[in-house]
Amino acid sequence: MPTRTHATTRRLVTSVALLAATASLSAPAEERRESFDKDPRWDGHNNRSVAPETIRQDFGWSRGTMHAGGQAGEIGGLMMPTAEPAWYAKPLPVRTFDDVLAASGTLFVEPGAGNALIGFFNADTAKEWRTANSLVWRINPRGETFDCHFEYGTAKWRASAGIIGVYDKVRDRMHPKALACGRPFAWSIRYDPRGNGGNGLITATMGDDTAVCALAPGHKADGAAFNRFGLLNVIKSYDAPGTLWLDDVTINGAPEDFGRDPRWEAHGNRRTYQTRVVRPRFDFGYSPTHFAGGRGAGELGGLVFRGDCRYGDRLAAYGDRLSTLTLERPLRASGKVSLRWGVSDSTTLIGFYHSAHSLWVNPSQQFGLPKDFLGLAIEGPSSEGFFFYPTYRINGDEGGHGVYAKPPYIYPDGATHDWTLAYEPSAAGGNARITVTLDGQSVSIELPSSHKALGAQFDRFGIVTPWIDGNGQDVYFDDLLYTCK
Repeated sequence: MPTRTHATTRRLVTSVALLAATASLSAPAEERRESFDKDPRWDGHNNRSVAPETIRQDFGWSRGTMHAGGQAGEIGGLMMPTAEPAWYAKPLPVRTFDDVLAASGTLFVEPGAGNALIGFFNADTAKEWRTANSLVWRINPRGETFDCHFEYGTAKWRASAGIIGVYDKVRDRMHPKALACGRPFAWSIRYDPRGNGGNGLITATMGDDTAVCALAPGHKADGAAFNRFGLLNVIKSYDAPGTLWLDDVTINGAPEDFGRDPRWEAHGNRRTYQTRVVRPRFDFGYSPTHFAGGRGAGELGGLVFRGDCRYGDRLAAYGDRLSTLTLERPLRASGKVSLRWGVSDSTTLIGFYHSAHSLWVNPSQQFGLPKDFLGLAIEGPSSEGFFFYPTYRINGDEGGHGVYAKPPYIYPDGATHDWTLAYEPSAAGGNARITVTLDGQSVSIELPSSHKALGAQFDRFGIVTPWIDGNGQDVYFDDLLYTCK
């Protein structure tokens, strides 16, 4: 029998390898279903880093003090930012963006730290910073000085703000004026529904300074309903407390007398307790709860803060172990989702990621997305609330997202939604396309021609944190179906 030459052998090996590769590319993807009926014991990394902190709220009517001037009696005290709402406020007939709103008074801020809100809000929807149905001052003590923004939130969680100071339109940066703590300031805030060409205008004065904030296009049409005026904590997560006082308050033309107890509504304003919502202590993974609307109890989710790639303990993930996947094969996922709570400047990512590359500790926060990620994001600029859209980053610095492609909104109201994710490598002329749907509304992005060739690897499916730090969301997913091989 004749023997094969080395060249013949090499051609045979090459042909077999090509056939194997072609078979691998054409083989149907395998999918895995997870309904979380029991703990799936997925791979977790820093996802349960919770340690409680003590909250002490101690504000309301004060009988004998006069920090803010005038006669004895005022409202105020110690206020702490935290995820749990606390207020001392006067119930009002419901007002909207079609009504004039006006308030004035005197303010005294003690030196120190903290964040607090003063103004109109809705007691039924007060549950996060830039909360829906609010029009307020935000007072931020900074040691011996304080700065102040004035901001609003619509009924659809879209928001904007003005500032006592300078707004740099080119860089979209606010530069607050430092105001002295330890002395009273006269203040006023007024909303005119006819201002700004009928779109609504807020005018705010603190001492000798006056500034305006025009409602963004479409925001007045979102609507808002205000049923309280008073003091409200900044509802984000645990942070250092601060102390302030108000007196000589007038609300919509009616003066308030704090010389005697005004008997305003008190909610969580005089109590001490422990909170588990402490930035950036993550608390997500398998949960025995039933928020996302799955077929039974048990789901994926919890408290998800943005990460910070500069520190190993500030990156987190919880995901199922997969065979290594790439951009050469289709990727799919679907399930149910419920966003129960969301703070401005927060992000949740769910999708395909890499157990090492996506959690790489490095000194740069230039890129918000982790390397080797393909999935969807729940986030948005404050002016838009919360979007639901596709996003990705390959192994290098390149990536993209669908935030500019009219994505669907998702609201932090606890409603349940159906969603899908599809990556098609052959779409867009072979450049690839990612499509996400929420309750049937879709948004797609096409990859630039070089990205698929540059490549990415994925060996997990689940939640992974971004690389730029920020605030948190309480979000849950269930009845998941996703590519695993």
